[in-house]
Amino acid sequence: MRHEWTTDNPTLGQCAITSFLAQDIFGGKVYGIPTENGNFHCYNVVNDYAFDLTSEQFGDEILNYTGNPEQSREIHFQRKEKKERYEYLCAKLKERCA
Repeated sequence: MRHEWTTDNPTLGQCAITSFLAQDIFGGKVYGIPTENGNFHCYNVVNDYAFDLTSEQFGDEILNYTGNPEQSREIHFQRKEKKERYEYLCAKLKERCA
């Protein structure tokens, strides 16, 4: 999705990285909404409350946050580039919070 990313849509392709970082902070689980291209759009559920920090990439589309499969970082982070983006975001957050 890198070729589709723009500053006008900064959360495009960032759902797994953002969701797993939010899980580190808030706990809970990460779930994925199946997408047309066979991937998943990740979001968080904490204390039975679903929240999606990257939903803006879908504009006005209404997403279904029920009955979706749980996601694992082991699967998502098999892609080296995705794991590196997650680690970069974690490091930047630690810098800001220090």
